[in-house]
Amino acid sequence: MDAYRRKLLFRSEHRGTKEMDVILGTFARGFLPEASDEEVAAYEELLMESDPDLYNWISEREPVPASNDNPILKKLIGYQVTS
Repeated sequence: MDAYRRKLLFRSEHRGTKEMDVILGTFARGFLPEASDEEVAAYEELLMESDPDLYNWISEREPVPASNDNPILKKLIGYQVTS
């Protein structure tokens, strides 16, 4: 991965809440190496959202606001973390 994607991976794995570190870190490891530049840019925008908001959207506890409803978030919501 290039430096930009590695930076996003680091940000995904070091969010501040363990749950989001695991969810986003696992997703980013599989997603970032194959993602297009446009998808990576959209993912970076998602990382700017707060952990509680992201967690609630991913777990479908709250509806995703129209401003954040994009294909990358849909991939993230559909992604299953397996151990």
